[in-house]
Amino acid sequence: MNFKHTLLATAMVATPLFTHAALSQAQLQRFTQGTEFMFAVEDNFHKGVGSVLASITLKNDSGVALPKGESDWQIYIHSIRKIQTKQVAGLKIEHINGDLNRLVPTKEFAGLNSGESLKVQYEASAWLAAYSDFMPRAFMVANSQKPVIFANTDTEDFTQFVAPIERENQLKRYNDPVDYTKIANAQLRFERNQQKLSVSKEEAIKRIIPKPSNVDFNRGTAVLNSDWQIRYAGRLKSEVNVFTQSLASYGLKLEAKPDHISVANSPVIILKVDESIAKGKAESYRLEVDDEKITVVGTDNAGVFYGIQSLLALFSPDVQGNIEIPNVEIEDSPRFSWRGMHYDNARNYHGKDALFKLVEHMARYKMNVLHWHFSEDEGWRLEIPDLPELTQIGGYRCFDLSEQSCLLTQLGTGPFKSGSGNGYLSRKDFVELLKFATARHIKIVPEIEGPGHARASIKAMEARYKKFTDIGNDSAASTYLLSEPDDKSQYLTVQNYHDNSMNVCLDSTYAFIDKVTYELQSMYRDAGTRLTHLHFGGDEVGSGSWSQSKACQALFSEPNNGVAGVADLKPYFTQRVASLFDKRGITPGAWEDGLMYDKVNPFNRDGFPNKEVTVNVWDNIWEWGVADRAYRLANDGYQVILSHGTHLYFDHPYEAHPDERGYYWATRYIDTKKAFGYMPDDVYGNADFTRNREPIVNLEALVGRELPKLEKPENILGVQGQVWSETIRTEEQVLAMIFPRILSVAERAWHKAEWESLGANQNNFAKDWQEFAAAVSVKELTKLQKGGVNANLPVPGALLKDGKLHANSAFPYLTIEYSLNNGKTWLHYSEPVSINDAQAVQLRTRHGENNVSRVANLNK
Repeated sequence: MNFKHTLLATAMVATPLFTHAALSQAQLQRFTQGTEFMFAVEDNFHKGVGSVLASITLKNDSGVALPKGESDWQIYIHSIRKIQTKQVAGLKIEHINGDLNRLVPTKEFAGLNSGESLKVQYEASAWLAAYSDFMPRAFMVANSQKPVIFANTDTEDFTQFVAPIERENQLKRYNDPVDYTKIANAQLRFERNQQKLSVSKEEAIKRIIPKPSNVDFNRGTAVLNSDWQIRYAGRLKSEVNVFTQSLASYGLKLEAKPDHISVANSPVIILKVDESIAKGKAESYRLEVDDEKITVVGTDNAGVFYGIQSLLALFSPDVQGNIEIPNVEIEDSPRFSWRGMHYDNARNYHGKDALFKLVEHMARYKMNVLHWHFSEDEGWRLEIPDLPELTQIGGYRCFDLSEQSCLLTQLGTGPFKSGSGNGYLSRKDFVELLKFATARHIKIVPEIEGPGHARASIKAMEARYKKFTDIGNDSAASTYLLSEPDDKSQYLTVQNYHDNSMNVCLDSTYAFIDKVTYELQSMYRDAGTRLTHLHFGGDEVGSGSWSQSKACQALFSEPNNGVAGVADLKPYFTQRVASLFDKRGITPGAWEDGLMYDKVNPFNRDGFPNKEVTVNVWDNIWEWGVADRAYRLANDGYQVILSHGTHLYFDHPYEAHPDERGYYWATRYIDTKKAFGYMPDDVYGNADFTRNREPIVNLEALVGRELPKLEKPENILGVQGQVWSETIRTEEQVLAMIFPRILSVAERAWHKAEWESLGANQNNFAKDWQEFAAAVSVKELTKLQKGGVNANLPVPGALLKDGKLHANSAFPYLTIEYSLNNGKTWLHYSEPVSINDAQAVQLRTRHGENNVSRVANLNK
């Protein structure tokens, strides 16, 4: 598409459509403040699996009337579902891009007087079964005046702008085929929470997460106090600095000196390196706690750091000054070398602190890779000083259809740069984050998303192009251009974009990637570390991209270059980017579909010059026929990071309930227990349910072909949790979506449980889970809270039996509270209590003063 003409066209549609019946700014303000704007799910069973009926109702109590017929006002909404209806109730529904749509009055519009209501019913794709499927901050524009948000939608409280989701055709996704999902309620939770085993608080304090390989508790205890000193091998100065910071949070300030300095008769913590322990396996350690001597020996610095984390894990969470630790001997090694967490704060930016808190707590649980997804369609979140447009334009969303001051608003941000999800990390702050992470043995792997999912960088570079062409500098204008002015290719992505693919046939695309890579390398060097891995995305490229590109047609016409048509362009892009990285000594990474010709055939591994090419395998929806890609890619020589959607996607709800935040395309819910039950060594063993929630009893029959065996297990690098942020707009929200589920990833990435060879339905799984869950509730939640993280708390289960309320929690020892007066007062639940009116009972769990679960009713 010719984007010069596009900019002109969008600028034109931003101007008044008509000059009559204009609303003044004051009237616009009054209308949006006094009109209730409500979304509603009308019917998910409308046409089976592919269609939903939804509606918008405007209840006008503003004192301002919308006139009949065509007018200059427009209402803008965010809709994650593609709206199929083109005109209804005298309003045109126009798709702008992504999730942004608008309602425009036509001559058939009957008007909306004060005191009246207008219902706009529309058909959209897929389904709407959760409140978070709707985005806040609908807004209105009239003439060329300032946009104004409908007041009741300017909130994170969905109940203010989404009608109740209660009927079966709202709670279930479809009825053809049948949706077998059991919507969570008090009784179902109670049944799921029941356990035959119990774990004492003393046992819970001793349970280290992740679980060490070998633990032997001895008689006696060591009591850490200010009399103790630290002696360390000189190479461990950085680890000691972090250790003393951690001790200070427990009220301990211990003298720490190199190991050539005598300790006299003081009790001592000794930190040293011995490459011979654990047969030299990297990151291994031995921890010994005795009455007056604690020794941590690692095969390397990382091993010592992890031994320290195990020592700290034995601390009771609330102690200060005198810390009693059981005498113990631990020998421990990691299961996988890659123990990661992927964090998308490109779609919504949650601030600097969220990144630092995530790194801090990942280190406590021996995780060592943060995959930082900082670029996407909806945002670019890292300052690149030589390309200021990336953050000046790509770092913000607002109402600017020309996109010369910001990106199109998306994902509930609303019309202003002050809206949620906007912002970026400065270069200085990123260097600080790198230093912080490196000191905690966490490698940050950034992702420059391409060629798809690249709209933020594309639009930023188009703005740069315009800036330089306006001053006549055509050479500078096109240096880093990612789109072709006359490309008329047409496509629509899964996220409803039609212009988010980098043009892979332009040399300037690779100049851009190389420039950003160079700038990243300089940041890592400034932080005293090295950029070793860089992810280039590769996933979900819109079908039809580049089909009408003149640059690509020219590339096809060149003889003997291995690019004969559009199907060759993705491997051409990936291999060319991988070669750029190889020259810089960087290992490339991609999402699985970025390295596949089709469902079963990976790109030729020999086409990559790199010693390693990492790939995140995410799509294990078995009925889609691609869930064996982990083994296919590993067998073909790629280094696989298990990132499976059904167990490891923490943007999914904690339970199947409309009040739960998140998308649910891979599975209806993922709670901490489900993530805990993931089996990395048996990908096929994780096949439990289809997306319809039907049990999978014959996997090969479901897939319909032979499933390959894993021939090269050495190519499975590890496990990674993922959080995508479409529905996550604040720091508090993102940390609650990640924690405590990330602890399950840490557990499975570090430790192989005995039950894994038998499956997650065995008794020893139940025992392991109960010990883990008890440790989470007894100590880890408190430690997280002290570190600024209010982890998600499970909603309690409950039932009424013989006139008494019985309640329980998925995490033992969590405080359960109930209310009989609609939440005005809360009572502590400790044992079954007589209830007269079951309809009035509300329940929640609590941890500490400031963290409570979602409130649930006994009968829901």
